[in-house]
Amino acid sequence: MKAVVLHEYGGPDQLKYEEWDDPQVGDGQILIRVTAAGVNPIDWKIRSGAMKDFMPLELPAILGYDYSGVVHSVGKGVKGYVEGDKVFGRAGKTYAEFLLADLAGLSKVPDGLDPIEAAALPVVLNTGHQLITEAGKVQPGQTVIITGALGSVGRTAVWVAKKLGAHVIAGVRGSQKKAAEELGADAVLALDSQQEMDALALVEVVADTIGGKISDALLTKVKPGGTYASVVGPPPNAKVYPNVKVVAFGSHPDVAGMRSLAEDIANGRFKISIDRTMPLADAAKAHAEAEKGGIGKILLLA
Repeated sequence: MKAVVLHEYGGPDQLKYEEWDDPQVGDGQILIRVTAAGVNPIDWKIRSGAMKDFMPLELPAILGYDYSGVVHSVGKGVKGYVEGDKVFGRAGKTYAEFLLADLAGLSKVPDGLDPIEAAALPVVLNTGHQLITEAGKVQPGQTVIITGALGSVGRTAVWVAKKLGAHVIAGVRGSQKKAAEELGADAVLALDSQQEMDALALVEVVADTIGGKISDALLTKVKPGGTYASVVGPPPNAKVYPNVKVVAFGSHPDVAGMRSLAEDIANGRFKISIDRTMPLADAAKAHAEAEKGGIGKILLLA
């Protein structure tokens, strides 16, 4: 099969599109013909070597976690899936024409959801959901600020918090305030406006998806006993505010949560922004574009 292979840590040019041995399905596994693979920030952070002390790779390696595809064959003991089923989920080595998955990380694509779009969802749906429910432990009636609200994780977090009955403040750049109105948040906050930040009342929870300079400023806006939950690490001054619970976390596979939110998307209740699709062979270009930032996901078509 063809796959995108990383031989050495480094820039996007280290990703090579080449031949790789076909995976062989084992007991309890499903062999999937990949339709599309999503590009996530963790992918290029791993590729660059920034994560090698925490998530070391045995090189050469195939990157990627998000995918959608079609069941090609099933191993002994697998029930509920047959050849031809359209599926999506989280697995390793998704930048390839075929991958192996187990039942813990995949689901059938909901009716009404584009199979290609489904590849953008697993990691961001799990991350946004768990940021609110597990890290932030947001409760009905609480006020929560969600940074990067127009990004994929941010959009998910806004929707999850609203479903829980929280008062949601969508944090974006001032130039994005108009666009953020579509999110359905109760208020929109320009994070780069000192006037708006100064006027902001204390809140129970901050759910941070972007980090950076704004994190310390937002830390001062959390009520004593409140929570600062982050997917990008703790604010630099976290220890200065011992009365605020700081939770930095990484998401984990949760098929039930992923499936439920994917059904919400299929039913038009919220949406994830897709920037563009690119051929799998152009993964290096996709990484270069993804590292520039932006609010939409890039998908690689296998």
